[in-house]
Amino acid sequence: MRPRRDRRAGTTARFTIAPYNPHIDHMDERFEIRPSTGDDLFMIAGVLVDTWRSTFRGLLADTYLDGMSREEQAIRHARRMGVAGVSYLVAVEPSAGEVIGFANFGPARGHVPAHIHELYALYIRANYQKLGIGAALLRSTAVHCAGQGATSLFAWVLAGNPNRQFYERLGAKAVETSKIGLGDQSYEQVAYLWDDIAALARRTRGPS
Repeated sequence: MRPRRDRRAGTTARFTIAPYNPHIDHMDERFEIRPSTGDDLFMIAGVLVDTWRSTFRGLLADTYLDGMSREEQAIRHARRMGVAGVSYLVAVEPSAGEVIGFANFGPARGHVPAHIHELYALYIRANYQKLGIGAALLRSTAVHCAGQGATSLFAWVLAGNPNRQFYERLGAKAVETSKIGLGDQSYEQVAYLWDDIAALARRTRGPS
C-alpha cells in the first residue's frame, strides 16, 4: 500500500519549502538544511550522542549510552562520508551556525534491490524537536535519493524508540523486524518503508 499523496506539496502552516539548489535545501527564519561538510563532523557526532542519551535512556543500557564518545562518532562518520553514494544533510540554526540535526542516507546495506535506498540515521536535538525539522530533513533526503534513481526508501528503527510514530505519520509502513546488537545486549528493530519516494518528496505535513 502506497503512502497517500499530499496535494498541498510546497508549503505548510509551519514553514515554506524553498526551491532546490545544491547548497541550501530548505531555509526559514528558524533553521536551514544544507549538505554537510567535514567541518560539521564533530557537531554531527554531538547531535548523535546527545540524542541517543536523551531518547534511549531507560531503553538501552546506561553503560552503553555513557560510553558513547563524540570523538569516536566523529571518526566513524568521517569514514562513512568517504563511502561512494553516501550523503549527509544537516539542519543548522542560522544565528549561531550550530548543527541541530542531521540525516545520513545512501544505497541500502545488505541484499536489497538497488532502487531501494536507506536512511541510515535521522536525529534532531531534543530542544529542537516538534518544529518540522525532522520532516524537512526527511523530505530533502527523499529528493536527493530520487535524484540518484531510488524509487523507495527505508529505515531501521529500534522497536522501543518512542518516536516511531514520526515515521508512521509521514507514511512509512513497518515491513520487517530483526535484531541488533548494541554493547552486550540484543534489541529488536523494525524496518519502515516508504515504497513511493516521489510521494514522500512531496510530503510537507505537520511538525516533526
